[in-house]
Amino acid sequence: MDQPSSNAVADAAEPGITDESAAIGPEPAPESPAPRRAPERLVLQRGVFVGPSAIINDELYAVTSGAAARERLSLRLDADTTAHTNTYFGRFAASYWQRWTTVTAVEADATLEVGRQAAVRLVASDIAGHRRVVDAITVGAGVHRVTLHTTLDRFVDGGAVWLEFDAVGGELGISAVEWNAPAPTHLRPVAIAICTFNRADDCANTVAALASDPTVVAAIDAIYVVDQGTDLVSDRILFSDTSSKLGDKLHYIRQPNLGGAGGFTRGLFEVSAVNEHADVILMDDDILCEPETVLRLNAFANLTVQPTLVGAQMLFLLNPDYLNVGAEEVHLDVLMHGRQVSKALRNTSMLKKKQERRVDAGYNAWWTCLIPAEVVATVGLPMPIFFQWDDVEYGVRAREAGFVTVTLPNAAVWHADFYWKEYDDWARYFSTRNSLIVGSLHADLDPKVVSRTFFRHICESLVAMNYALVHTVLQGIEDFMAGPGILADGGQQALAKARATRAEFPEAVMHQAATAPIRSADLHTVRANGEPSRPLLVLYKRALDQFLGRGRKGLVGITREDAHWWHVSLFDHVVVTDASQSGVRIRQRDKAKAIALFKQTLRTLRKLRKELPRLKAEYRAAQPALISRDNWSRLYHGDQ
Repeated sequence: MDQPSSNAVADAAEPGITDESAAIGPEPAPESPAPRRAPERLVLQRGVFVGPSAIINDELYAVTSGAAARERLSLRLDADTTAHTNTYFGRFAASYWQRWTTVTAVEADATLEVGRQAAVRLVASDIAGHRRVVDAITVGAGVHRVTLHTTLDRFVDGGAVWLEFDAVGGELGISAVEWNAPAPTHLRPVAIAICTFNRADDCANTVAALASDPTVVAAIDAIYVVDQGTDLVSDRILFSDTSSKLGDKLHYIRQPNLGGAGGFTRGLFEVSAVNEHADVILMDDDILCEPETVLRLNAFANLTVQPTLVGAQMLFLLNPDYLNVGAEEVHLDVLMHGRQVSKALRNTSMLKKKQERRVDAGYNAWWTCLIPAEVVATVGLPMPIFFQWDDVEYGVRAREAGFVTVTLPNAAVWHADFYWKEYDDWARYFSTRNSLIVGSLHADLDPKVVSRTFFRHICESLVAMNYALVHTVLQGIEDFMAGPGILADGGQQALAKARATRAEFPEAVMHQAATAPIRSADLHTVRANGEPSRPLLVLYKRALDQFLGRGRKGLVGITREDAHWWHVSLFDHVVVTDASQSGVRIRQRDKAKAIALFKQTLRTLRKLRKELPRLKAEYRAAQPALISRDNWSRLYHGDQ
């Protein structure tokens, strides 16, 4: 990508470890650097043939019919071998480009080193996956720069385009594959903000992955690493070595632990202070980074009709061929986020399925997501809710202001699989509290519906002996009812309290499976039957049986896949595999504790039903101050 080398995002601080108070800097200057001038044509995506790690299947990038030699940006085929890029990273998401951008036609360029003859086809699909050739070329021996072309005029509801190569009678080298279109007048400056807390090795690897690609380094103006931990990224040799490659583009900032919300907001805070025109790509520290994704998000954002939040998809880190979900939305009426958009793929192998349908996202999580400068200028900074729902709230707020989110297929990073994370965890406090805050800010919550929803889930947890989980959920509801003042410190006290109080519940402790405090000879595994057809009736029956002491006695083992409330609730003493598969948790019936928590639930939900209208008004009135630069500056200084 032909771009000037000078930074359009000015330095907020000198590179290196920065004092958190000094790093906050002055208010924005009256004038910011103008957007950079664009080349004649903009590269929308490159042809990549090898992933960023040996654990990644190369067929996510290109598929060959015979022997081939791959490098990151080149592919060499033996004689009479074929290759195609009808793959996850090889496809061009034509439907999304036609629907959301000014691009009306796209070219695919490639350099070919032809031994005898080569045939190249530009192929398209539709919403049903039907294949059609839209352009083709055949060339003889020699080195050729070929261009294939297609208009984007038949893809509104779905479809993609890709390349197919035939090495006819001799070897074929393929390199410098670029999908491009006419560039806008100016390119939007873009910075990357990475938030980290005691994942120093992961963060150093992510920064190194970005720095490993010279085209990515040239395309971005700055990388902000916001370190909130005690195990510092700056102590890693890899990070020091990478710093020398990035030079003054790298900014390392230390601050108090304000969760993901505080870390990502710091990136938005710093960039918007020095350049009001700059977009920011928020990126998790613990991802396996595909640097090409940065280029694709940035190119898409430069060509959307209106400023648009552009999110990367998430592939599973432990199962790297699998897509988490094609696009997500939130159902605020029942306080549920991470909902699969209708017709979107979920938990699906990208070696077996193609994303033909265009699906429209409600928001994009911040494992990697580009936030346009106009969004920050219009809606302000994120809410200081520490962790969970911060990305949801910001996406919903942006949409209310007229800015949509696009989750772009064929642009992804790998992130830890969610189903390996235990639901019964301290994070449930923030999920509960923050869902109520976000619902209050952006929905007309029905107190009866909300209280009934919580009551159902809490009762299921009580019969399943998840007493710590019930306590954590109730703590989140009660702190929400304390009002906006609970957010005054950015969440540090809430985190400490949520973790400390869970320690009072034995089932919250994970044990090594081989050394758990039980007699293994007494343990036998009982598998679950199917889900009950009348779950409410079963829930009532389980609760009654437990109250009357009619649960099955003896020690029972339950696998993670069978750990449903309707199965666990049959027994009085169970050893359940933790979702992480690294240990087990032991749950034991405690009637007195269950009754006490049930009574607390009734009191808490009765109060919630009564006070929710007032609380909605309070949170809405408090939001402008909470999201202000002054408030975030105070938090970054550590002021209470």
